[in-house]
Amino acid sequence: MDIHEKYENLKNIIKNYGSLAVAFSGGVDSTFLLKTAHDVLGDKVIAVTAQSCLFPVREFDEAKDFCEKENIKHIICLPAPLSINEVANNNANRCYLCKSEIMTKIKQAAEPYNIKYIAEGTNFDDDTNDRPGFQAVKEHGIKSPLKEAGLTKAEIRELSKELSLPTWDKPSFACLASRFVFGEKITEKKLSMVDKAEQLLYNLGFTQFRVRIHENGKNEVARIEINPKEFEKILEPDTAKKIHAELLQYGFTYVTLDLGGYRTGSMNETLAK
Repeated sequence: MDIHEKYENLKNIIKNYGSLAVAFSGGVDSTFLLKTAHDVLGDKVIAVTAQSCLFPVREFDEAKDFCEKENIKHIICLPAPLSINEVANNNANRCYLCKSEIMTKIKQAAEPYNIKYIAEGTNFDDDTNDRPGFQAVKEHGIKSPLKEAGLTKAEIRELSKELSLPTWDKPSFACLASRFVFGEKITEKKLSMVDKAEQLLYNLGFTQFRVRIHENGKNEVARIEINPKEFEKILEPDTAKKIHAELLQYGFTYVTLDLGGYRTGSMNETLAK
């Protein structure tokens, strides 16, 4: 099945829902899903965004702006993942419990609107066997139409470009909790430090990055991961000086560059040791 046949399949899947609430983060997948759903179902689609300290302010603002531009009803829910001890303590089952809390709040937010189904943006490439959060998605009865239609990440980006969506080349994103070593306490203060640090890198024009946080006694260490192609840029004296000074203001004691470069799931490397 080629990309456009998959796209037609996706639209048929959505059409059969009748009405839909999309768990909308503002990322590549959920933006494409929301746009397609709105094109198919019109006013029978709403977007529900979970706003919490685990997500960058920038992502929330972009999600809000997209819904306003597309004239899509946008509902905001307020999960409290850090109220769950296992999440705040960053236990190995954090992602499952956090996603369950978010899905519960999204379902509650959609309930007054007489919506038949709720959908989220897992795609065909996502390894759901190794994603505890997807277990929570299934347990809550949330639909994953992109995965069902067989659409890969690359195909979603290509179709997003055809639809002139601003997210077609947006870098991949994961919640800010993924910046912490398992077992280290997650707090709103430290999440804000990471959010500000990553926003700074974004403002400086870096394309794919993470700022991981490590505790060293009373000190907070920032471990910056960026695309190795941008090493030369980040090591320019003025840029390096600015990043170092700003991160110290945010509350970090030390600022480091990971010579391994950007990679997904680098915090999971600690579990294998």
